Amino acid sequence: MPRVLIVLGSKSDAPVAKKASDVLKEFGVSSQTVVASAHRTPDRVRELVAGSDAEVFIAIAGLSAALPGAVAAATVRPVIGVPVSGKVNLDSILSIVQMPSGIPVAGVGLDRGDNAALLALQILGLKDEGIMGRLEKHRRDMAEAVERDSEEVGKDVQC
Repeated sequence: MPRVLIVLGSKSDAPVAKKASDVLKEFGVSSQTVVASAHRTPDRVRELVAGSDAEVFIAIAGLSAALPGAVAAATVRPVIGVPVSGKVNLDSILSIVQMPSGIPVAGVGLDRGDNAALLALQILGLKDEGIMGRLEKHRRDMAEAVERDSEEVGKDVQC
């Protein structure tokens, strides 16, 4: 049973999904990735969500980006929407963040499958101390990397 179900609106969204699945894999959290379109296969979306034991859903879509909302309409479990960049980026962003009252979807930035996975891990970490500990270490590691970068830049850029 995957703890996170990643749903793509189309196969072309796979590179964004890979960012999410790579982060989840790094943290040892199981995930499954499927393709289901809010407009072309709405019954499949509902069936996948209803039949899933996933604790968190990540829905990745571009253009009108209705998929995260369609997933959220089919469950009370957390849904994280990832807008996919394209010719008209604002459409996909607004479709995710402008959900109607009562059906929330968490949104991350364009193509940020990695941030969607980290948010899913934070949600899972509320009940899983192991994940929370790995997230805390991840944050420390990022801070240390910034400090190292600062030292390098300080050496390389002298006035």
